[in-house]
Amino acid sequence: MTLPMPIYLFSYGTLQTPQVQLSQFGRLLAGRPDILPGYRKAMVEITDPEVIEASGERFHPILLRTGLELDEVAGTVFEVTAEELAAADAYEVSDYKRVAVRLRSGLEAWVYVKA
Repeated sequence: MTLPMPIYLFSYGTLQTPQVQLSQFGRLLAGRPDILPGYRKAMVEITDPEVIEASGERFHPILLRTGLELDEVAGTVFEVTAEELAAADAYEVSDYKRVAVRLRSGLEAWVYVKA
């Protein structure tokens, strides 16, 4: 019997906040700090009222890929279930897309970047 591979989600923004985790996942996630190289943060205006209500914020951070090792984004990596990853997909607006990345720790994780 093989165990399912863990699913890692790297967050640098509102998915780190307790109120968003509780509204989207129904629980607080346990995570640890990590770094995503090759990206930088910008801001995007959110217009979806449900997302604004969940986060309490109209402007959210968004990642732009630069490919430069000097550019890096600090955040938190969480182990999530497939259902929680689907809930995160539903939370993120169309400005974002989910991509697979390698974090500084060596973990492969999903992250939401500029679509």
